[in-house]
Amino acid sequence: MGLPVSDIDIATTLTPQIVLERAAAAGLKAVPTGLQHGTVTLVVDGKPFEVTTLRTDIETDGRHAKVAFSTDWKADAERRDLTINALYADADGEVVDLVGGLADIEKRNIRFIGDASTRIAEDHLRILRFFRFFAYYGSGRPDAEGLKACAAARSKIKTLSAERVWSELRKLLGAADPGRALLWMRQVAVLTEILPESERWGIDAIPSLVATEKALGWAPDPLLRLAAIVPPEAARLEALAARLKLSNAEAATLKAWATAAPVNDEISPAAFERLLYRNGTDGIMTRLKLALAVARGKAEGDLGEMARSARLCKLMDRAANWKKPQFPLNGGDVLAAGVASGPRVGELLAVLENQWVEENFTSDRTALLARLKERAQ
Repeated sequence: MGLPVSDIDIATTLTPQIVLERAAAAGLKAVPTGLQHGTVTLVVDGKPFEVTTLRTDIETDGRHAKVAFSTDWKADAERRDLTINALYADADGEVVDLVGGLADIEKRNIRFIGDASTRIAEDHLRILRFFRFFAYYGSGRPDAEGLKACAAARSKIKTLSAERVWSELRKLLGAADPGRALLWMRQVAVLTEILPESERWGIDAIPSLVATEKALGWAPDPLLRLAAIVPPEAARLEALAARLKLSNAEAATLKAWATAAPVNDEISPAAFERLLYRNGTDGIMTRLKLALAVARGKAEGDLGEMARSARLCKLMDRAANWKKPQFPLNGGDVLAAGVASGPRVGELLAVLENQWVEENFTSDRTALLARLKERAQ
């Protein structure tokens, strides 16, 4: 497809033990990363290469497989998930295709190897992989048999670990344009299975968001795309983050967006600075980006939305360059003013800080200390 290659995996008829022995004889660093599944990682010039012995599945339970080592290339290919994922190349670069993968690449057709339902029963994560690979490499309508099999087995997604589900969803949301994949996931209720929060909110914002990203040179952001398809409700997003086991940083990003105040695109510069101080830039920036995507989606031929888009862009520039001012007082100042240690210290600081913000950070330390002295009496 003319796309960059991120890694190269190596398949071999040699057993893992022989691979380890040959690596040692060649002076290569070998790491036994998955011997039970036939995988040894060789490190060459600091770059890892996974070397895996050909395998056949003896037993699967929808999540894990017991394998036997093999020397049968066709059997190894047929145990994989999608035809485009079961191509081999020899040392001279000659592609060996045992499952019709090259033809599917030509047509950008994402198709399970053999019977789709059987492939999914072997590993239920393949439901999400089907849509993820469609998001990156597919075109047109997804393979009908694969779509039907994914729909029939969607309840099995619950048997997967949250980490695996979120990993696949995050990768899918990071595609250049995940819109069509999300549309078909919603069509067959797979998206609802993973993100029930999206059911009421919908995915209508994705096309204009993707178009805005491309027009303005933004890198695809999975969390921004996620924010576009779920409601900005802090409690529900906290539950979502816990259910899918998002990282602390990812959960914090969603919370900052959900709890940030809405932004009026006609807000004054002074009021916008106060908004940034009280809400932080991250959540406000997410709100601005999503609002800009909506405005740009409506802007064609609409002078009002075009003007709104321009105002939102200016606000984004201002937020990106904004430096949070430092409140001049601290708890030590309150104690020094004669206030006893306790809740009143924080209460006084909060009152004075709020006044300082409302005055757009103009009062200096001397003026604030004078006010503190008055209130401390």
